[in-house]
Amino acid sequence: MFRKVDSEQQQPLYRQVQEAIREAIADRSLRPDDALPPERELSTAFGVSRITIRKAIEELVNEGVLDTHHGSGTFVRSKVEKNFAQLTSFSEEMGARGMTPSSVWLNRTSGSVLPEEALTLRASPGTAVYRFSRIRLADDAPMSIEYTTILASCLPSVEAVDRSLYEALHKTGHRPVRALQRLSALILNSEQAELLGASTGDAGLLVERVGFNKNGTAIEYSQSYYRGDTYDFVAELSISE
Repeated sequence: MFRKVDSEQQQPLYRQVQEAIREAIADRSLRPDDALPPERELSTAFGVSRITIRKAIEELVNEGVLDTHHGSGTFVRSKVEKNFAQLTSFSEEMGARGMTPSSVWLNRTSGSVLPEEALTLRASPGTAVYRFSRIRLADDAPMSIEYTTILASCLPSVEAVDRSLYEALHKTGHRPVRALQRLSALILNSEQAELLGASTGDAGLLVERVGFNKNGTAIEYSQSYYRGDTYDFVAELSISE
């Protein structure tokens, strides 16, 4: 299940153990809610001390990758919590959890708004837009499929987006400062399941977002598909006085 660590590498042993556990989670050898073997077994499997194992696990717990239940053991965290009340990018969300965000590009194109997009973005027919399609990953594990349409007037070119769309929009002064979001449950079709490393018919979540820049202009329309077993959406509510 786990790759071996190399004592001759410059990287600390506990870091190598962490990477091996992350890889096991990414390739689904360890699945959400799976229990890790006891420290003694991990120590033998990796050929390191139990202190090294304990340090690696403690940091993965702090990063939200693992959960420890006293008396029960250590488990792969079942879901990532996404605050539905905060307007953050995927890269910012994963970075805040100590995870490394990345993307696999499916498509980047330019064109004109479709009728549905024109209605959502309140744009005139023929308005130029850029469309971005990509798989979003955290620590190399697929987390979501993201389809985004942006008004072309907000970016210098379709190639301006590299690691983070919101970072590119920030540079041009058009980063969304307000958004409307809608969350829907769905069943993943075969294409979505394949891209997310899931099975056809698994539960999924769709988040639709319309983002507005500081001038109040709707500039972003996105549809993000998530595996239902990897995400929890939370929001803090308070009573009006």
